[in-house]
Amino acid sequence: MSTADHINPDASLWHWLAFDLRRYRQARKQSVTEVGRIMGVARTSVSNFEAMRRRPDVDHVKRLDVTWRTGGHFLRLLTFARLNHDPNWFKEHLFYEARAYMLRVFEPLIIPGLLQTEDYARTVLMAEGAEDVAAHLQVRIARQEILSRENPPRVHVLLDEGVIDRQVGGPDIMRDQLAHLLKVCEPGGPVTVRVVPRSAGYHRGLVGAFKIMTCAPEGDIAYTEAAEGGRLVLDSAGVTRFVVRFDEIGADALSRSASRELIKRVMEEIG
Repeated sequence: MSTADHINPDASLWHWLAFDLRRYRQARKQSVTEVGRIMGVARTSVSNFEAMRRRPDVDHVKRLDVTWRTGGHFLRLLTFARLNHDPNWFKEHLFYEARAYMLRVFEPLIIPGLLQTEDYARTVLMAEGAEDVAAHLQVRIARQEILSRENPPRVHVLLDEGVIDRQVGGPDIMRDQLAHLLKVCEPGGPVTVRVVPRSAGYHRGLVGAFKIMTCAPEGDIAYTEAAEGGRLVLDSAGVTRFVVRFDEIGADALSRSASRELIKRVMEEIG
């Protein structure tokens, strides 16, 4: 399977742009070299555009629209893709999450979706006012299948201490959730959980949750969560800032073994 075969036009406008570039080229039976001449770039650049390793400029797509007589199709796609909002960000983030071979997750408020029990997730969804709790719950639980596949991703999770001692759904649900957390992060497994203790005081994670997904061939992609949505970060400089933030938060976190002991203690103290 080629890199371009991973492009999903339903995932985002950027995917749609890459998908249509390849589809239009193949429909015209043109090579990447020929399209490169039209766009004014090397053939390798066209391959990178189709695989989303790089993004075309306005001048590149204008040349295509004129030569292929698309009526401005590619310029419109590029223009809207560049706008600093995309309602499909969460959906696209799931596309990358499912393909990632490494995930780095920070959460200051609740257990991350990938590690939630069904009861905990249902409580959160109901509190958020989800219109179809059952449907959202099904999606959330299905996401966790990546942890049990043949080659699961390495998952490094950092949690603020408030995440583990804030009772969500009552004592029984929270106790089961912490037990599940201990199970999924057993030594030797693909998941590592470390806790940032309150004694650390203010740390760089308190501004909000985020995730860094490492995929091939794209590399690192970040997703930051917020009320009523989130934001996908694809540019290298932006992603680097999240990588640095994750490392700095991790510097304040307890070790894996100390984190497990803290989780056990909190679980035992739940009334």
